[in-house]
Amino acid sequence: MTASFLDELNYFYACFDKDNLEKAAKTEQPADQQVITLLPTDVHNALSRINPRKDAGPDGIPGRVLRACAEQLAGVFTDIFNLSLAQAVVPACFKTTSIVPVPKHSSLSCLNDYRPVALTPIVMKCFERLVLAHLKNCLPPSLDPHQFAYRSNRSTEDAVSTALHCVLSHLDNKNTYAQMLFVDFSSAFNTVIPSKLITKLEDLGISGPLCNWIMDFLTNRPQHVKSGHNLSTTITLNTGVPQGCVLSPFLYSLFTHDCRPMYGPNSIVKFADDTTVIELITNNDESEYRAEVQHLATWCADNNLLLNTSKTKELIVDYRKEKGDTHTPVHINGMAVERVSSFKFLGTHISLRPPAWSRRLTNGSSS
Repeated sequence: MTASFLDELNYFYACFDKDNLEKAAKTEQPADQQVITLLPTDVHNALSRINPRKDAGPDGIPGRVLRACAEQLAGVFTDIFNLSLAQAVVPACFKTTSIVPVPKHSSLSCLNDYRPVALTPIVMKCFERLVLAHLKNCLPPSLDPHQFAYRSNRSTEDAVSTALHCVLSHLDNKNTYAQMLFVDFSSAFNTVIPSKLITKLEDLGISGPLCNWIMDFLTNRPQHVKSGHNLSTTITLNTGVPQGCVLSPFLYSLFTHDCRPMYGPNSIVKFADDTTVIELITNNDESEYRAEVQHLATWCADNNLLLNTSKTKELIVDYRKEKGDTHTPVHINGMAVERVSSFKFLGTHISLRPPAWSRRLTNGSSS
C-alpha cells in the first residue's frame, strides 16, 4: 500500500473526529484532592501477566521483553505512572495508536473493505488495567442494572435471559404482547465526546484528578496507519474512546449508564453498544413504546451517538389469537424501522417461527 493510500485510510478511520479541545479543558483541583498512587508490586504484577506473544505496539517494545524484565522495570514504570496520574498527563508515546488495515474479504473496492486493527503500546495497556481496577472500585451501586458488559459475574447469557424473561413473563397476562427494538449505532466508540463522558463520570462520583487524567488520555491522541514498512502521516484525534485500549469498553459502558427507559414497564437491555428496547404492551396501547423510541433517539442525538435506522430492527412477540389492528411501523428520524421475524441477539437466535424461542450457540457468541 502506498503512503497516499494509507493517508486516505487514516482520514477515513478518523471521520467521526471533532475538534473538542475547547470544551475538553481540565478543571482546577484543590491541593488536597486524593490522587491514585500505584505500588511497585502492582506494576510488577501487571508486567508479569503480559502475554509474551502479543504484537508490539507503535513503540516497538514486545511483550516478551516487558514480561522478562518485569522486576527491573517495575520501579521505573511505577514512578512514570504515578507522575502521569499526579499531573493528569499521559505521554504522547503512551497514547499513540497504530492502525493495521486488514481486508474484510478478497474483493476490495472501497476504503470500508479494510477493517482497522488498532495497536497501542503494551506498557500502556498495563497502566490502563491498573487504573481500571481503581475505577471499578470507585463506582456507586446506582449504575444501570441492565448494562451487562464489563461487570463482574455478568455475561451475554445474563443479558439474553433477562430480556427473554421480561418478555415471556409479560405474555402470561391477558391481551398482551411485546415489542423488541434491536438498536444499531454507527461506530459508537468513535463518536463519544470526552467532555460529555467526563461530566457523567463526575456525576458518578469519580474524583477530579482521575477525571482530568481520563480527559488527557482521550484527547490529543496521535494516530497513523501502517502497512508493512509504510506509514501514513500522523493525525491527532480528540473524539471517541479509542479502539484497542483496555479502558475504552468500560468507559463506553459508563457513558451510556444514563440511557434508561422513561416508563416503568419498559426495559433497555445493554451489552456494551448492543442495545435493545423492550416494551410490554397491554390492550394494544403502544403510545409509551413510541414515546420511548423517540426519547432514545433524542438521547442519542444529545450524546453524539449515531443511530443507524437502516440496521435497527424491530421484532414483535404477539401470540394472541385475535391481534386486532396491524401493528403500525415505528419510525426513527423519519425512517421506518424494518420489522423482522427473527434476530440474532448476542449469539442467541430469537425467532417467531416454531419453536418460538430457540437458542443456537454460534462461534460468534461471547460471555
